[in-house]
Amino acid sequence: MGPTRFRELGRFLLLDSRAKKLLSVADDVLGHSLFDAFRQSEDAYDPAAQVAFMVACTALAERAREELGEPVVCTGASFGEKPVVGFSGALDFPDTVRMTAGLARCTAEYFAHEHRDVVTQSFVRAPAGPLAELFADMDARGAWHEVACRLDEGLQMVSVHEDGLERFQKELRAIGALPLYVMRPPMHSSRFTGLRELAAREVLDALPLRDPKLPVLADQDGAELTTAAGLRQMLLDHFVRPVDWPATLDALHARGVERLVVAGPDALFGRVESATSRFEVVPVTPDHRPGPRPAAAGPAAARPVTDQAAARPASAAAGV
Repeated sequence: MGPTRFRELGRFLLLDSRAKKLLSVADDVLGHSLFDAFRQSEDAYDPAAQVAFMVACTALAERAREELGEPVVCTGASFGEKPVVGFSGALDFPDTVRMTAGLARCTAEYFAHEHRDVVTQSFVRAPAGPLAELFADMDARGAWHEVACRLDEGLQMVSVHEDGLERFQKELRAIGALPLYVMRPPMHSSRFTGLRELAAREVLDALPLRDPKLPVLADQDGAELTTAAGLRQMLLDHFVRPVDWPATLDALHARGVERLVVAGPDALFGRVESATSRFEVVPVTPDHRPGPRPAAAGPAAARPVTDQAAARPASAAAGV
């Protein structure tokens, strides 16, 4: 999930038939108009923005399922864990809304008081050897740093103390890397055990999670999850373990997946080289509508969802 603005998603949420139905359910769960709250939001990651993003991902995943057939596995990077848990069948949509809103509130509450001096810096084009030396130098001088997301070769997000951010940015440039945006609050750090405990106590312990109907690959390491307990662990690890998107893509590739259907607004996860070099990436975004694939000849045409999927290379769905 990148910064989500109303002007980018509002029209889709208002006009798409699937999104409108999901918005109505979300309104009932939240007790207010999600569309209005999202429109009035001034924070790109507040609960309204996060639930609106989840609604968009879910609507687009349903579109992909209807038009492209059933996936064989699904995954979601970082925030994408939330729509994927619902899409997999492990939660009904109303409970997915409750989970998304509740975790967003916990995160805001936690970082209002904790780790206010920590930010997460994203960067690209960092050569592996010099980056390892940079990290070693930081270790030697006691400058704390922790990888939050591994996204592709040379593309990472790293958390640091804010008072060392400017120096870190200069050191990145010195090795030929390009610093991108800074995230506040930060994300995915072993230091955030208090947030993990808060999320478990306030949100996840009350969720009626069930075993998913569709296998889920954990975005921390690509492990296959087929039980409610495994999904709960993934959601809790979200706070304290880094996302490893290349490892997740490796796991998809090892399963024989050839087509990656990215359902949701995406400026990153479906575009990195580790995805585009090994998969046919099919974006299903608010501004991109893929046409349905031709039905296979014979009996498959009579049952276009399951049999078309069986007749084609295996595909995976990813919420982002």
